[in-house]
Amino acid sequence: MNVAFRLLLTFNATSLLVIIFLVQKGQTLGKFFPECQHLVALPNVISYAVYLLVPILLTGLSILLSSKLGRDSFKLGEIASIEHANNSFLPSYLGYFFVALSVGNCETLAFVYGVLFVFTFLSQALYFNPLFLLFGFEFYNITTKNGAAIFLISRQCYKTPADIDISAAYRINNYTFIERG
Repeated sequence: MNVAFRLLLTFNATSLLVIIFLVQKGQTLGKFFPECQHLVALPNVISYAVYLLVPILLTGLSILLSSKLGRDSFKLGEIASIEHANNSFLPSYLGYFFVALSVGNCETLAFVYGVLFVFTFLSQALYFNPLFLLFGFEFYNITTKNGAAIFLISRQCYKTPADIDISAAYRINNYTFIERG
């Protein structure tokens, strides 16, 4: 289950690269399915909204499926430091957009996306997906009293280490947890 979940998270985190490419190239649903006349007649913005809807729905699915992952907890006093991480990952994620805008054709896109997907999946470090922000999640870098560095995805608003008392954090990998509450 964990590998399938991580594949889903990796796709969600990297799929916006493909969407930006499709929008930049003007690729609409009508061009993919020319035999469907009702799709050909749709305004381009409808196609782009459908493209964006796919990773949003899959991100929602990944949130639901996260309850099937292993559970851990963080008790009061176990956390040494906490840092809000929403803004620290956004610049690197925006790099994907610039890559998508500079890719010239579908073959190059497939290669670049494949490399990016593999490295994101194998990195085992973080699953930063800005679409989680749409679902009310925040991102935190946490250090435990034992010195472990953890990436926490949570709907809670934590400000100080003393605020953290998590009864159920679902383990995505050894470094990344999601708190659904």
